[in-house]
Amino acid sequence: MKQLIFLTAINIGLFSCTSTTDKNKTENLAIAKKYMEAVETNNAGVMDSLLADNYMGYGPSVNDSINKADAISNWKYNAANLYESIKYTRHQNIAVTVGEGEQAEAGDWVANWAYLTIKYKDGRGPVNVWVNATYKIENGKIVRSRTFYNEADVLRQLGFTMQPGEDNQ
Repeated sequence: MKQLIFLTAINIGLFSCTSTTDKNKTENLAIAKKYMEAVETNNAGVMDSLLADNYMGYGPSVNDSINKADAISNWKYNAANLYESIKYTRHQNIAVTVGEGEQAEAGDWVANWAYLTIKYKDGRGPVNVWVNATYKIENGKIVRSRTFYNEADVLRQLGFTMQPGEDNQ
């Protein structure tokens, strides 16, 4: 009987730990999904509500970074003047907890692998691009994002050509 009580206590403990982790992952996936839906629908208000006040976004280039106020301002401008539509045609999300590494990077993350189709208001495109984005989530808000995609491929699809600079000839 003591063994049964002991095993039951262990199972309850394990179940409660697992369900808390699963609950956090489910909530984090929902936050990331809601953010991506806001991107698709040009809803800067929802984006604003999902980004933490101390939000910082990085990428796609090594030195690219943006804070919340500038991210929302840029998004409003691009939605009004540049993008006709952005569509996540295929994507997959996964929630993970990073327990080690740099202190600022440890925590709960959602990784998104997506195939986007972007149409422009001036008739250029559409552009099709694979995008990898990761979102660090704390207290129900996105505090950090890192976005990676092939900028050269996007520019090529828009008709640009690459030429070496004078120093590289």
